[in-house]
Amino acid sequence: MIKINRRKILGLFAALVLLVFFGTYYYFTRDLPSLVRITDYQPNLVTKAYSSEGEVIGEFYIERRVVVPLTTMPKYLIDAFLAAEDSGFYEHEGVSYISIARAFYKNVKAGRIVQGGSTITQQVARSFFLSSEKKISRKIREVIMAYRIERELNKDEILNLYLNQIYLGNGAYGVQAAAETYFGKDVEGLTISEAALLAGLPKAPSKYSPYTNLERAKERQEFVLNRMVEEEYINPNDAVAAFFEELNLKPKAIKTLWAGPYFTEHVRRYIEEKYGENLLYKGGLNIYTTMDIKLQKGANEAVELGRRAYDKRRGYRGPLESLETADEIDEFRDKIETELERKPIEVGGIYKGVITSVDVKKKLINVDIGYRHGIINKWQYRWARVYNPESLPDGELLREPLVNFATGDVIYVRLRREPKDEDAILSLALEQESLVEAALISSEPETGYVRAMVGGSNFRNTQFNRAVQAFRQPGSGFKPIIYAAALDNEYTPATIVMDSPIVFEDEINEVKWRPRNYDEQFHGPTTIRKGLTKSRNIVTIKVLQDIGVARALDYAARFGITSPLAEDLSLALGSSALTLQEMNTVFATFANKGYRPDPIFITKITDKDGNVLEENIPSAEQVIDEDTAFIMANLLQGVVQDGTGRRAKALGRPAAGKTGTTNNLNDAWFIGFIPDLTATVWVGYDTEKELGKYETGSRAAIPIWLKYMQTATEGTPIKNFDVPDGIEFAKIDPVTGLLAPPDAEDVLFEAFKTGTAPTTTSSMVESTEKAQKATSAASTEDGAEEVEEETDEFDIPIDDAGYEDDPEMMQIVE
Repeated sequence: MIKINRRKILGLFAALVLLVFFGTYYYFTRDLPSLVRITDYQPNLVTKAYSSEGEVIGEFYIERRVVVPLTTMPKYLIDAFLAAEDSGFYEHEGVSYISIARAFYKNVKAGRIVQGGSTITQQVARSFFLSSEKKISRKIREVIMAYRIERELNKDEILNLYLNQIYLGNGAYGVQAAAETYFGKDVEGLTISEAALLAGLPKAPSKYSPYTNLERAKERQEFVLNRMVEEEYINPNDAVAAFFEELNLKPKAIKTLWAGPYFTEHVRRYIEEKYGENLLYKGGLNIYTTMDIKLQKGANEAVELGRRAYDKRRGYRGPLESLETADEIDEFRDKIETELERKPIEVGGIYKGVITSVDVKKKLINVDIGYRHGIINKWQYRWARVYNPESLPDGELLREPLVNFATGDVIYVRLRREPKDEDAILSLALEQESLVEAALISSEPETGYVRAMVGGSNFRNTQFNRAVQAFRQPGSGFKPIIYAAALDNEYTPATIVMDSPIVFEDEINEVKWRPRNYDEQFHGPTTIRKGLTKSRNIVTIKVLQDIGVARALDYAARFGITSPLAEDLSLALGSSALTLQEMNTVFATFANKGYRPDPIFITKITDKDGNVLEENIPSAEQVIDEDTAFIMANLLQGVVQDGTGRRAKALGRPAAGKTGTTNNLNDAWFIGFIPDLTATVWVGYDTEKELGKYETGSRAAIPIWLKYMQTATEGTPIKNFDVPDGIEFAKIDPVTGLLAPPDAEDVLFEAFKTGTAPTTTSSMVESTEKAQKATSAASTEDGAEEVEEETDEFDIPIDDAGYEDDPEMMQIVE
């Protein structure tokens, strides 16, 4: 009979148990991650972009998290989370077996996993290292990691990680981001009531979100408050008071956030390209930009008003929809009223309204915006003709435009002024969504700091930035580059060029090119000043032919133009496509005394610890001499004073600039500057579509430039362009380009480089003969622009805010 050795059996059994235990332990721990992620906590942080004033204009992140130390958190906030999630946190060693047993019982009873028994330490382990899948294997790994964390960190360190890492819904990670998201405040300003609501979110952030289900959120808040009472963190009276405290739900409002979306997006793309997605969206960078909030908002407004003014000149496209029954109208009013409950109407805002009646006798349109009643008087809808250029002159206003409106029409309206009270009748203006695009970029000539940029009409629809990405023909806007080259090659503002027919033959292709002026007239002897001021194509082509295309291309490169350019005489007409930024830099060079400023959008970038990653110091290269730059600025002042840019005179301070209009009227430009600010405006369609008759740079683009500059210069001193030592002035006969006779009445005080002024005096006979020839050569002084001036009565004001219903005021040119 075999004798059984109990000790050996027990020993073998113990060894087997140990083997199974260590084998299992090894199986579950062999691929567990290192604890470096929590011992060297590097959370995903928000990268922020700031304006030049230090306001936040953009945030980039994968997880919206703002890390705050445990010491800044109110005690009752910490208590709330402990009561709700792990009341025995400071007693256990990472795992609560009582909680696990309780969860096990409930899961068995339910027949499925309905509750976890995770401690805060286990939640930290899961958040940093594991998935959220509900499997036994994951739970075992979670327990092991919790024990490891407890050995590595103290309780406060673990709790700090938890409260900064946890997801609390609506894109908020950590208690600080949650405080901002739900209550618009910092964590230290939370009340007990608010703290309890936040502490109830970890269980199911979406389910208990107060934004989507306030009733469930309150139920969960009540649970947390009761647990706080049970744990003696607060007394019952405090809990009752906290529960009945009114919750003021509002996300933290950053009014300047995305004030200039195209500007901010341009910065974002640069950071992503240079530093990568990981650092951009997780690194907590601080990006300090050159944006000026006041100027950016002014640019936004100017572009929007300019687009709408243009669109009104094209006529009324009809209602958004037509409601046929009273029930449909009531249903629409209810819908709009619900929208207004979230965001009340405000002056300048544009809203959908429904026409309730048309009063032909009083010439009024009655409109309801939700439950608010308003009227549109005749001065605010008179532009609403049905566009038909064959039957009505371009931009003409109808005498009886009311025929285009009917009860039930849904239209866009703008609130013109603040109502006296809630029951007051609203003063409204008819609006419609503009289909045209426009862009603006503005910078300081001396520093190159880009202060404002608008890349299009609707950033949500498309992020394509027409200020830096679109290539458009600048038309006559390119001419100053050619004239600058000419001034450095023996030309002066008084040099005479014959504005007469010219034909270029291409023997290879057997074609002829007969360039012409916009007005299709020839003007005879013309000074360089008048050639630029009146934007004469023939004069510019002849100047380019004389100095040579190669020289003009060299000057274009000096000014910073890198886009491909035509290598023929069509260059004089701005036939090559360029960006607004390139053209803006050219004119900034004139304003900056011949020094070309490098455009700067970002002054400095620092990492989360404040280390400087990049710093951009203003730099400029002198590409033309100061005297040439001044004469060009002086000539371009003439464009504003007496040429195609004369609408910009309304700025009321020294300004210079040049209009640009392509032959097919697809593009309208104005590039202008004052001594310390440059701005470039373009108006057009993304497709090859004409803007329409008379829609030149003067009419379509200058009003936007002017509105922006008025905002930018408000409250600033008037500055003149500095005259360099190398400049002299002489009284010139504007017809002959020679010195004016002593008794001449029509004289021009012209600027010259020292030693280049004419020495011959013009005779009265010679001046009269040339003037007569020029007059007989053309019926108008500047064809297109003169026609445009004659049509001012059809212009739609860019902004009628503050105007009374005065027909004369309403006919003001933009």
